[in-house]
Amino acid sequence: MSKYILPVSVVGTVFGCAVLLKNHVTGGRCPSKAVITGKTVVITGANTGIGKETAKELAKRGGRVIMGCRDMKKCEEAAKEIRGKTLNSQVYSCHLDLASMTSIREFAEKINKEEQRVDVLINNAGVMRCPAWKTEDGFDMQFGVNHLGHFLLTNLLLDKLKESAPSRIINLSSLAHIVGKMDFEDLNWEKKKFDTKQAYCQSKLANVLFTRELAKRLQGTGVTVNAVHPGVVATELGRHTGLHQSTFSTSVLSPLFSMLVKSPELGAQPSVYLAVSEELEGVTGHYYDVMTEKEPAPQALDDEVARKLWELSSSLVGLEKKTGEQTDGSKTTAGVKGRAAQTETMQTHGHSPGAAVGAATV
Repeated sequence: MSKYILPVSVVGTVFGCAVLLKNHVTGGRCPSKAVITGKTVVITGANTGIGKETAKELAKRGGRVIMGCRDMKKCEEAAKEIRGKTLNSQVYSCHLDLASMTSIREFAEKINKEEQRVDVLINNAGVMRCPAWKTEDGFDMQFGVNHLGHFLLTNLLLDKLKESAPSRIINLSSLAHIVGKMDFEDLNWEKKKFDTKQAYCQSKLANVLFTRELAKRLQGTGVTVNAVHPGVVATELGRHTGLHQSTFSTSVLSPLFSMLVKSPELGAQPSVYLAVSEELEGVTGHYYDVMTEKEPAPQALDDEVARKLWELSSSLVGLEKKTGEQTDGSKTTAGVKGRAAQTETMQTHGHSPGAAVGAATV
């Protein structure tokens, strides 16, 4: 028996270290037990992954949850499932395609007209490292969905959020923002060779810059906004990263990352924390790595770049007023009008195992 002691001890030690490492990486569960009965939460991309688990957790806490999704069949199924598991009947599905300015405006109009209040807006949906696709309005898919879509939606819901203050906005970003760069001369990759990884990093940097600029503009309104990297999460978001496209990655890398990535349930905890935690009342303009406040990358702290991005985004989505009237964002183009949007990859945010590979090789 003694000859088995050492191997067993080694295996046990490795397993124990892996468990401790995974617990450290995941960040655990939201420590707040706060309930949100009587409050309304809007979550984008809530039919799967982190968004779905966030919706479920906030429904458990008594919130009125509105799930904005592109695929209504999946959204309705998810809403039904959440209602059944939480016994909260106030969970609703609503069509929202973030690759379409028209759809975003229709969704916002519906919310503003039918909802008495919006206490929490969670900009969760996203697309990651897809091919060089364009949105319905001609924008690079990742920049258009991850940044411009949520930029427009947030601005269209600001009056309702202000009326409901104290209220909160949560933007899901990514650790990938640290290697992002805003190329204002070619945001839509029309002049240079398309790099799907850099396009994603640019969109995630835009999330943090948007958060910081919006926080400044909302001072004194009672509306707070913060950005969060949810951690390394096993979702469908990383389907384009190539992790499962070779025998080596499937047999070696995938099992390795499965030891470190967290489930969508744990991946939702940072969003829940920012949405309900009492200690974050009044906290705004910050960036969180899971549930710990961190300073973002230096380029995310550039106030001039944040202002420039805001002004350009306003123009692109049609928020600028001309001759007293608001321009039609649905008719805004970014170069050549995009082909039909290939948005089936839009999933809830957070990094998949493949995202970890991408971040490591950026």
